[in-house]
Amino acid sequence: MSAREPLPLTTEPTPEGEQILIPGVRPVSLRERLALRMAAPLEARKPQKPLNIGLFDEDARNQLDLF
Repeated sequence: MSAREPLPLTTEPTPEGEQILIPGVRPVSLRERLALRMAAPLEARKPQKPLNIGLFDEDARNQLDLF
């Protein structure tokens, strides 16, 4: 039997630090990351205020009648 040579370890820099990749797995490229971000739906930058006007006024629907 012959001893198998160990596979070279590839690493990927991440915000948490350098991480080792599983053999046979390639790192995600910047192009692939940007393509995923562009395909994702838009998100609000700030939390949105509720639309409490007319039909959409949930506060008025929850009130008890005064009379």
